[in-house]
Amino acid sequence: MILKEYINKENWKRVFKIKVVPNSKETTFFSVMDNGILKIKLRSLPEKWKANKELIDYFANKLEVKKNKIKILSGLTDKIKLIQVDFL
Repeated sequence: MILKEYINKENWKRVFKIKVVPNSKETTFFSVMDNGILKIKLRSLPEKWKANKELIDYFANKLEVKKNKIKILSGLTDKIKLIQVDFL
């Protein structure tokens, strides 16, 4: 499953619960876990905001929105994050 197929853009703002797996071979949407959390693999290491920046870049690219339309609401220093995407 690709990320864009999973996302429904009917609501202009969406909040997603994400589990990031840093230091992976590639940056990719990996799966939807049983509890509904999106699992995203990132190449970046979890240091100096690199993984958070890569996550925002990845979502902006895949969902075709500007980077400033994506906010990390919680989990800045955790593997589990809440992000908000504004589709307007």
